[in-house]
Amino acid sequence: MTSRWWFYPALVVLVLPLLPILLLVFASIVTYPTLPSLETLTDYRPKMPLRVFSAEGTLIGEFGEERRELVKIEDVPEMMKKAILAAEDDRFYEHGGVDYIGVLRAAYSNFTSGGVRQGASTITMQVARNFFLSKEKTLSRKFNEMLLSFKIEHNLTKDEILQLYVNHIYLGQRSYGFASAAQIYFAKSLNQLSLAEMAMLAGLPKAPATFNPVVNPERAKVRQMYVLRRMHDLGYITNQQFEQAENEPIVTKQSNHRQEFAVHAGYVAEMVRQEMYDRYQEDAYTQGFSVYTTIRVKDQAAAYAAVRKGVMDYDHRHGYRGPEGYVDLKKNNTDELLDEALEDVPDSDDIIPAVVLSINPKGIRVHCKGGQVVEIRGEGLRFAQQTLGTKLALNHRIRVGSLIRVYKNENDFWEITQLPQIESAFVSANPRDGAIYALVGGFDFYNNQFNHVTQAWRQPGSSFKPFIYSAALEKGFTPASIINDAPLVIDLSQTGEELWQPKNYEGGFDGPMSMRQGLIRSKNLVSIRILQAIGVGYAQDYVTKFGFDKDKIKPFLTMALGAGSVTPMQLLGGYSVFANGGYRVLPYFIQRIEDGQGKVVAQAAPVVAGEGAERVIDVRNAFTMVNMMQDVVKHGTAMRAMELGRQDLAGKTGTTSDSMDAWFAGFHPTLVAITWIGYDNPQSLGEKETGGGAALPIWMSYMGKMLKDVPEIEYTVPDHIVTARINDKGLRDPNGSRTEYFYEENLPAEQGEAPPEGAKPAETNDQLF
Repeated sequence: MTSRWWFYPALVVLVLPLLPILLLVFASIVTYPTLPSLETLTDYRPKMPLRVFSAEGTLIGEFGEERRELVKIEDVPEMMKKAILAAEDDRFYEHGGVDYIGVLRAAYSNFTSGGVRQGASTITMQVARNFFLSKEKTLSRKFNEMLLSFKIEHNLTKDEILQLYVNHIYLGQRSYGFASAAQIYFAKSLNQLSLAEMAMLAGLPKAPATFNPVVNPERAKVRQMYVLRRMHDLGYITNQQFEQAENEPIVTKQSNHRQEFAVHAGYVAEMVRQEMYDRYQEDAYTQGFSVYTTIRVKDQAAAYAAVRKGVMDYDHRHGYRGPEGYVDLKKNNTDELLDEALEDVPDSDDIIPAVVLSINPKGIRVHCKGGQVVEIRGEGLRFAQQTLGTKLALNHRIRVGSLIRVYKNENDFWEITQLPQIESAFVSANPRDGAIYALVGGFDFYNNQFNHVTQAWRQPGSSFKPFIYSAALEKGFTPASIINDAPLVIDLSQTGEELWQPKNYEGGFDGPMSMRQGLIRSKNLVSIRILQAIGVGYAQDYVTKFGFDKDKIKPFLTMALGAGSVTPMQLLGGYSVFANGGYRVLPYFIQRIEDGQGKVVAQAAPVVAGEGAERVIDVRNAFTMVNMMQDVVKHGTAMRAMELGRQDLAGKTGTTSDSMDAWFAGFHPTLVAITWIGYDNPQSLGEKETGGGAALPIWMSYMGKMLKDVPEIEYTVPDHIVTARINDKGLRDPNGSRTEYFYEENLPAEQGEAPPEGAKPAETNDQLF
């Protein structure tokens, strides 16, 4: 026994150096079974935002805390993968989850630099940390991270791990994953990125806020160059590629606190968001629903441009109101300080806030939000000069430090402009099934979220008259019926308010005229006499067939002039009845809803005119009204629309009392569209502002683009409609001046024919003659 006294000390000497390793093995054996299950990775279901698409599949809206776009690893460009590996883990395909060589290299680098300059986390370790662990810097968390990395590497392929990383990593601006970041920073898909842009994105995981190319372009450039040098050192790119990427200017999608999409459809996207929240509550924002709308990209773009131009044209007709404010250039004397001063001033698409830097006899020099400095001269000053008068006055009103608005026009030169105070709405649809093709709820969704298409209850003015005329056709009136355009005094019992002496827009009276002429010329007294004849109660009930709310259309004679309340969406449905031959269709904007796995969970099933939709007016009524409204376009208050060079357009202008609201509601057999313009707090648009002058040009701009290559369509005359020559008294006359359409049972008497026994002589008929 004594001869072996050395055995135990020797055993201690041998085992002691191995103790840490043994303890580590023991800890691993104990800890490994308690590690989280990898189901989160193998059945990867991240919080996916609600995404809204056009009918063609173009993204037009997105909602959710995390903005993501999942991609398969095989769809990631090879150069994008190399940029990521160069920046984060160039030995990714060689190590088993922990890169010991990388650890030694990082330790050496940090020791020689005197600080922590390099980390040793592999991509696998980052996946483990981002999915399962906190970011606290403790020994136990790092130990668990390494064990998890081994577990991940044992259960997933390298490509599966890289795919998780590419889709899950946070890259700033609420973007998760490189596909989402490519859209947010550069408005591009991954396969559209240049090498320089890929390197910029690959540098973001280390510190997304610090290297954000929108907020910190200088620091982002430094990080980008690090990635490019690593790619060059690793042999991923050539000298020429390196130099080209180094010198390529990076143009980011500037942050203006709004998310940009292929088309401006903010109001539509918000309608979808509200509908989805009503259906799915908070799950709407996290389960990856995709909503495909009926909106067509070309229609939406045309409608948006038409509304913007129409509103700006109106605004310019009423003069420049002067600067919005002033910025003290003594305190804001650098580009950075000027940018800060402009940061909270909202822009509006191409209408940009700017500060005047200098004024000289030739023009002004301004600093625009975003940093660009531009000169405005000549034509660019005209709008402001028209209101402000002489150059001296211009200098007095617009001075150095003035906060103004500028934009670059279609001729590529800068102009002074201003944000309009007026609002507008536009909506179009297929009249056969109600599918909405374009919807613009206001001038700028980001500055005013009130949706004037669906939420604005306004008086429709004369655009409501066709519904009264349609009711009259069912009471025996014809387009040839003669009604007297003469003064009326109407008492309280018939108006619901006070003694009323209605007038025509132009002020005068033209005596007896046909119902057709009354509509063409939008004669108020003609409409009122028609309503007197058919009865306000009957008319109130009748117009509900078109989708109007009975309680919003009061049973008084003022109804004849559109004194009730409607929304543009309701007017869209109402005019669709005329355009489709008499059927009630409901406007809709969601085609289908898909869940996060692409399964269709809801599908629109609209009723179609002639195929299940309810017929609400006689086809003869619809045809007659369309025919009369065609004449409104050809010869009446909407004659300006003939500039489109088409014979198949129909519609009606609308201008309310004191020009508070201006409308145009019109259609083609395949497309119906409604335009409104007015102030949110109702006030006069101006003495000469009418539906034909303010609203119709918006409608024309849209229709001109949408119908450019569409052949003209001739409306089919339905059965039991007959034609006859009539004279100026509305009687059948072979030598009459014009041909008119009639229901076959409502043919007027022939000239010289004795009236039926007991009939009231025409000359004394106060209501109709």
